[in-house]
Amino acid sequence: MQHHNKLVRDLIPTIIQSEGRECAIEILNETEYLHALLQKLVEEAQEVAEAPANKRATELADLYEVLDAILASQNLHDAEIRALQVQRRIERGGFAQRIKLLWTEGLVHF
Repeated sequence: MQHHNKLVRDLIPTIIQSEGRECAIEILNETEYLHALLQKLVEEAQEVAEAPANKRATELADLYEVLDAILASQNLHDAEIRALQVQRRIERGGFAQRIKLLWTEGLVHF
């Protein structure tokens, strides 16, 4: 028996059972669900960071799926988040210039 104790996609239990294996699941309440989604966000971001170039698009798609679920669970809309993204880019810039900050004098808040 292998323990996972993590949020999985909706069809995973069905896929496991279709392979002739057994599994146990539980349905999370809203608080547990948000917590699990935030953990999954970190997990998926780590997978993107570690993926070879030929698998990165798939890992980014998984990351988007988690982001979409977080937005839905918090009653947020993609357009709102994209507008905030544009605002932040105007105020603070993007990442196109590839700037790596090496040091500063004093405390700096990003």
